[in-house]
Amino acid sequence: MITLPVIATTATRRDIRKLTLDELKTFFVEHGEKPFRAKQVMEWLWRNVATSFAEMNNLSLSTRELLDAHFSINAVQIHTQQQSSDGTIKYAFRLHDGHLVEGVLIPKDERMTACISSQVGCSLTCKFCATGYMERKRNLDTAEIFDQVAIIAQQAQEHFGTPLTNIVYMGMGEPLLNYANVLKSVERITDNKEGLGMAARRLTVSTAGISKMIKKLADDGFKANLALSLHAPTDEKRNTIMPINESNSLPVLKEALQHYHQVTGRMVTYEYIVFDNFNDSIQDAKDLLEITKWIPCKVNLIEYNPIAPAAFLNAQEDRLVPFMKYLADRGVQVNVRRSRGKDIDAACGQLATKEGQPQPA
Repeated sequence: MITLPVIATTATRRDIRKLTLDELKTFFVEHGEKPFRAKQVMEWLWRNVATSFAEMNNLSLSTRELLDAHFSINAVQIHTQQQSSDGTIKYAFRLHDGHLVEGVLIPKDERMTACISSQVGCSLTCKFCATGYMERKRNLDTAEIFDQVAIIAQQAQEHFGTPLTNIVYMGMGEPLLNYANVLKSVERITDNKEGLGMAARRLTVSTAGISKMIKKLADDGFKANLALSLHAPTDEKRNTIMPINESNSLPVLKEALQHYHQVTGRMVTYEYIVFDNFNDSIQDAKDLLEITKWIPCKVNLIEYNPIAPAAFLNAQEDRLVPFMKYLADRGVQVNVRRSRGKDIDAACGQLATKEGQPQPA
């Protein structure tokens, strides 16, 4: 008589994507299987993005049943989506425990960009950001970050017939407060053998300014790009909109960024939302110019997408244009990033707030 393995409940089965290759090899050996099966499974999980063991068709039925008896694949799923008239698609992704996070597919010119989240909610309470008004529930694990990219890459092919070209960690959450999982996700996304094989130069991690973790990025050999969400050129103004600045002031960030550049040799991008009559004066431009002298950099001036809880508005063109010209005339590499998806819930956190966070399963 053949005895089939007893399948445990989802709550007791381990998430297989939390195992290392060596741990999976050990599991197979302990259950009378060849250790090379572990590499096959890893390729299915991370390169082929399998969401069930049934898909792993180069494994025997008994091996697949063994895996299903002991492990789960906590795959991220699309909960809902909105498509803008400009082509931008925003997703609310449902996690295995019922929480929602957001991702965005942004088609523009020759670029196809995925904007992904690193946390459920956020703890930094930036006054202009919809996510800042949400409670931080938890960090995303490596696989949950990876899945967002894999899904959006598939969506790019389905909707536009074009591969994903860029990834920005600029969605919900502060990436450097989920340091280990974010860096591991970068490794998985850029892995040519057991991942998606994207070039590290195509990835950008954005931080509100966690100075000690910026230094750690450099010391740990971080290969992707770094962006700093600056949004104000003085401590006085930055303190009013980004409470993190009180413990990570501009002089402290200057030291961290200079260390980062010294170790890596790479430039940094400053993200600067231009708010109406707050940080859009020529004096603000002069103050920002001084910051651009810290290290080699470029500046993205970002059009604001207003949200209900905040009182901020987008800067007017008659202030934005002189602001940009002041910087450009003095040799700063500066670009204006126009808001995308204006006709949908495009601001970070808006769609998840609108959908509501389901109770964890």
